[in-house]
Amino acid sequence: MRRPLANLLPMELKQQSVEDLSAHQLRELATRLLTDVRHKQAVIDKLTHENALLKRLKFAAQSERYSAEQRSLLDETLDADLQAVSEEIAQNASPAATPPGKHKPKRQPLPANLPRREIRHEPETTTGGCGCQMKRIGEDVAEKLDYEPGVFTVERHIRGKWACAKCETLVQAPVDAHVIDKGIPTTGLLAQVLIAKFADHLPLYRQEAIFARAGLGIARSTLAQWVGSCGVQLQPLADALKNEMLKHCVLHADETPVQMLKPGNGKTHRAYLWAYAPGAFEDLKAVVYDFCESRAGENARAFLGDWRGSLVCDDYAGYKAGFAHGVTEAGCLAHARRKFFELHASSKSRVAESALQQIGMVYEIEREVQELAPDERQRIRQARSGPLLDALHRWMLLTRQKITDGSATAKALDYSLKRWVALTRFVDDGRLPVDNNWIENQIRPIAIGRSNWLFAGSLRVGKRAAAVMSLIRSAKLNGHDPYAYLKDVLVRLPTQRASLIGELLPHRWQPT
Repeated sequence: MRRPLANLLPMELKQQSVEDLSAHQLRELATRLLTDVRHKQAVIDKLTHENALLKRLKFAAQSERYSAEQRSLLDETLDADLQAVSEEIAQNASPAATPPGKHKPKRQPLPANLPRREIRHEPETTTGGCGCQMKRIGEDVAEKLDYEPGVFTVERHIRGKWACAKCETLVQAPVDAHVIDKGIPTTGLLAQVLIAKFADHLPLYRQEAIFARAGLGIARSTLAQWVGSCGVQLQPLADALKNEMLKHCVLHADETPVQMLKPGNGKTHRAYLWAYAPGAFEDLKAVVYDFCESRAGENARAFLGDWRGSLVCDDYAGYKAGFAHGVTEAGCLAHARRKFFELHASSKSRVAESALQQIGMVYEIEREVQELAPDERQRIRQARSGPLLDALHRWMLLTRQKITDGSATAKALDYSLKRWVALTRFVDDGRLPVDNNWIENQIRPIAIGRSNWLFAGSLRVGKRAAAVMSLIRSAKLNGHDPYAYLKDVLVRLPTQRASLIGELLPHRWQPT
């Protein structure tokens, strides 16, 4: 009995000839192939339109007035976008439909003064099919620029050619798969460019100057193309990290503004980088950034999708819609404390001082239970923190009756009283942290380097930056050197099976 085509495994389908398929299976196969072709063509059309738009933006930018720094940042983001779009078009197009690339200028040889390390590649066997021993008739040499922190070197990949005159056979070791085929950078150099840009806050025009001082004339447009190519390759890994994170029942969320430049008017507007992380007590140590053009709550809802759990966040209204659809709000006690701290700092308020003392007692208990299991943490919270918070609540209600509406003290009290249920939800759930400080610590590096992240007018460059920064930050959280992590991942990605990509996630990664 023939199985339906949809139930056949891909390997089984490959092994089964067309003649063995029934008429129904053939129709089903044709339908699936047509659907796939139409989908890919739609994606190609979208990307082609985006590519044309980016080219117009790059041309238009030449006539607009920007500062030197804005012009440099804009050029590198547009170049990276163009490269990323081109790679995605190539991935969706069939090999036969891919147009031949335009003639590229001859690559300049790498500086002769750099130290060289020869890496020889020879076939597994030099015995021909006829049984004769092959003769070595030559070799192909390809040079790649490598980088280890502080040192540039050149890798000379020598692939010997072996031939058998009797059976007219020529064999040669295959070229290893690489993130950038036929390019000069090794994965070490690519990792360095990414780390410098997204972790050390060095825009590409500054990296160009650093390389020039070492005698390497690498244009920032070339560096931007490398960044774009790596971003496309790393995106599936960032998506897998997001899926892993959404399996956890407690998440943190926060957002920070970044400047976005839209060619056409030469002005910047405020975009936002959102940050999400598993709860501070969860076993997964990771952070996922999401770049969006606005602070609208729909961005958070789109990111979380069907996720239902406890979301630790501040009182930003953008999260509220999710709470009406099954997401549980967990407030941030640190934000409530911050209101009283600011009040005390500005006016030495006795009310603020008393509130700070009582909240401080709750935090002392939290330091004691931080390393305990969730059930034990919950038990101690209910026994000790619960009565303290109940007393604090009663005191706030009584004090509020004596305070004039609209005063700074009234605003500080109202912030806590209106959110009391969410602020104290952690008492009855040992999995919940007391505040949102964990994610605030993960978004702080973004604030440090945001002056170097001036995004051009598409979401693509922001999404790419968010993906790379997610992997770098998550690697740090798991105790890895981000340079070593990215270098190894970029080596393995081209040959890593899609079903096993989870092995390369920062919390599972093992160096090769």
